[in-house]
Amino acid sequence: MFTIEHEFDATVITLVDEGATHLCEDVTIAAFEDCVTLEQYDPQSDRVMKITFSMTQLRELRAALNLPEGIYRLRPAPDSDDASS
Repeated sequence: MFTIEHEFDATVITLVDEGATHLCEDVTIAAFEDCVTLEQYDPQSDRVMKITFSMTQLRELRAALNLPEGIYRLRPAPDSDDASS
């Protein structure tokens, strides 16, 4: 299950693990204009862990999910504005 909320400065997606065994804590993804953050509560440290991706890192992650093992570098599209992708 997941929820989507549109806030003033971000779109927030919360992923809820509904599996039958070994449930993980909810993951919250907040998409801002200039970055995306992922947050998840860690019961071992009793803290919320946060990771911030730049928009470039997020584009590279999206590409990496569909590629075989290897080393890659994304090239900007011709005549593209970096913020428009």
